Amino acid sequence: MSLSDIPSEKTIRDLLTRIPYAQTLGIEPHFMGEEFTLILPYRKSNIGNATLPALHGGGVGGFMEVCAIVQIILNNPDRQLPKPIGITVDYLRRGHPVDTFARAQIFKQGARVANVRVRAWQDRFDTPIAALSGQFLMGKES
Repeated sequence: MSLSDIPSEKTIRDLLTRIPYAQTLGIEPHFMGEEFTLILPYRKSNIGNATLPALHGGGVGGFMEVCAIVQIILNNPDRQLPKPIGITVDYLRRGHPVDTFARAQIFKQGARVANVRVRAWQDRFDTPIAALSGQFLMGKES
């Protein structure tokens, strides 16, 4: 990937405005080197269990779904928003009340369906808190 292929932060912010749940969660784009990453900033409203405290599992799953959708759109800017067909989320450890990061990788994409994997982590990339595997129906060409 050359520097000219890397989407701008503004491009990604514009994409996030098209996804209402991204606004609800407060998702923000970030680049780590040439790697596109989304951030779920810590907010009290994203806590599911105040006793522990731990992030809400549905919020983490939704965050990873948004990450997959944004990655598909970045790879296919001439298409409408993709729709999830089937998603599996593996919750691997408790999400602490800190910023959470996610990065998506498209494993296979056809004309109609894309298979995407997403990893969410907090302190270290190699110790994910959750992983998503999903199939998405590609949006129509605009």
